[in-house]
Amino acid sequence: MTNYFLHILVSGEIIALFAMGLQLEIGETGLYNFGHVAFFGIGAYASSLLSLAGLPFLVSLGLALLITGGVTWLIGIPILRLRGDYFGLAMLGFGEITRKIFLNEAWLTKGPMGLPGIPRPSLFGFDIHTLPRFAVFYGILVILVYLMIRHIVRSPLGRVFTAIRDDELSASAIGKNTYGFRKVCLITGALAAGLAGALWAHYITFISPSDFTLNETILALLIIVLGGNWGITGALVSSFFVIGFQEGLRFLPFPDTFGRYIAPVQQMIFGLILVLLVLNRPGNLIKERPASASD
Repeated sequence: MTNYFLHILVSGEIIALFAMGLQLEIGETGLYNFGHVAFFGIGAYASSLLSLAGLPFLVSLGLALLITGGVTWLIGIPILRLRGDYFGLAMLGFGEITRKIFLNEAWLTKGPMGLPGIPRPSLFGFDIHTLPRFAVFYGILVILVYLMIRHIVRSPLGRVFTAIRDDELSASAIGKNTYGFRKVCLITGALAAGLAGALWAHYITFISPSDFTLNETILALLIIVLGGNWGITGALVSSFFVIGFQEGLRFLPFPDTFGRYIAPVQQMIFGLILVLLVLNRPGNLIKERPASASD
């Protein structure tokens, strides 16, 4: 049972990284990125392929983030010219195109068969192969990313992001290069997702194109909606709540013949919660933090 809870903790840490990147894009800057899972997949495949080629974990991880950032910069050139729903639809298409590349380029990704045997992380000769080690190592990375994003949000850069979200035309009128700032935000969020994907691959040791569908982005959307007005902190806390709830459904007393319905039931429940929250817009899991005199 201890190992099971540690597995939930590690899974929550990975999803938290993924969701915090999306929170920065949607919640702080208004970039409705419905293809966020593409960066998750790029990070996972890049790090896995490089590790399987014999590169050390840290080198593979660093190059995977570099590749994720580079791809984001390239696709941002045309897509960031779009606004609102058009941007969201374009990113949705990018996410599906990325999944199809994973599926069809079997010479590189092994297609639907997936990539098995991905090496476990190793830091300077110290192998991370047990659940407690994964929980501690991934937890440290989550804290570092959380502090970095929170610093960005509270910095002058973060205030420009907020200005773009609230009124991009006004931000542009006062001399802000909104296109450049939106690209910085998209790349930062993509790096968080790429890191999450790489960590997921090295934890599970097997990935396939079916791991990178729209469902993962919807899960992250649910997390940031649940987090409500607490932004990055809300996304962090809600990630563990959602993963715990998702895994807890496995213990419901379904008959053995109903086991195949557990995943669809999860999606139905998450979809219903998301619709209700969007319609009612409550304070969600965490009530809005009252402004202090120092804010």
